[in-house]
Amino acid sequence: MKLGMDKLKQPRHDRLPQQQQETMRKAVRMEQVTIGFVIVTIVLVGAVAGQSQAMRSAWVEDMLSLVPPLAFLIASRVIRIASNRRQPYGYHRAIAIGHQAAALALLVMGGLLVFESISALIKQEKPPIGVVVLFGQDIWMGWLMIVVMAFSAIPMVILGRIKLRLAKELHDKLLYADADMAKADWGTAAATIIGVLGIGLGFWWADSIAALVISVSIVKDGITNIKAAVTGLSDAQATRYDDSAAHPLTTEVEKRARETAWVLQARARVREQGHIFHTELFVVPVEGYVPTPAETADLHKRIEKLDWKLQDTVIAVVEELDPEQVPPSSEAQVGASSESGT
Repeated sequence: MKLGMDKLKQPRHDRLPQQQQETMRKAVRMEQVTIGFVIVTIVLVGAVAGQSQAMRSAWVEDMLSLVPPLAFLIASRVIRIASNRRQPYGYHRAIAIGHQAAALALLVMGGLLVFESISALIKQEKPPIGVVVLFGQDIWMGWLMIVVMAFSAIPMVILGRIKLRLAKELHDKLLYADADMAKADWGTAAATIIGVLGIGLGFWWADSIAALVISVSIVKDGITNIKAAVTGLSDAQATRYDDSAAHPLTTEVEKRARETAWVLQARARVREQGHIFHTELFVVPVEGYVPTPAETADLHKRIEKLDWKLQDTVIAVVEELDPEQVPPSSEAQVGASSESGT
């Protein structure tokens, strides 16, 4: 009995398993590489931007793209702090906080760029693109802009795809947001290149239109990620790493509980704490049965074996559940499991 209760008391929700720790180290290296590459890109784009609104927007977006990896690197250190009395759930929500900060930066700066792009269209600004002398040859600056944008897009798309896989393994929404934006960086490059070519062909408005497309894309990223971050911080139902659907672990926890012979009904409340989940499982025992601490500890152990993210699970034995909160299939499955178990 005492052994079972001791296991329930062990604070296991302030660290990642060994495999996820290795994945985290890879993610940190990828973010460091990303920061280094983005700094080089910022210098190059700033050097050739000239008066092109599209190039300036791309330059600002490059600077903004530093925010998610920096937030991730900071959060990756904060989550190592062990849980304590003041922070009993640990510090894994630093990931969600970093996600929200990055999203807010995208939204604010994207909004400012949209305003500037529309203003340039209204004022009918005609940005000149000059000529530069390289190796004794006159070269149109537009060609340099195109080369720089193509150079900046390809590595970011590759890094984005790598980080996307790591985000899935870690269930890291901040890393996913960063990866998704990097993977879509080709769109920014393409819009900028089209804008520059438009100026060269005499379409002065092409530059502002391209800048507006880039700005709207930044705003969209900001709104999408703010929505995801706020949802997570408000203790909503746990979702997949990409927020595409509710996370299946909630129903899997309930199913695992209902497979226990002494459980009549079960309902789980699963919320995200960054990489890991905090789970409150409410179970109604079969009529007249009182589960022992050892039986509760065994159920606790079997639930946490479902997935590495289920590190912080609390089981409460109750007399009844709110009818509106009972899973739809609970009664039918419980009847079958109770009969076979007894």
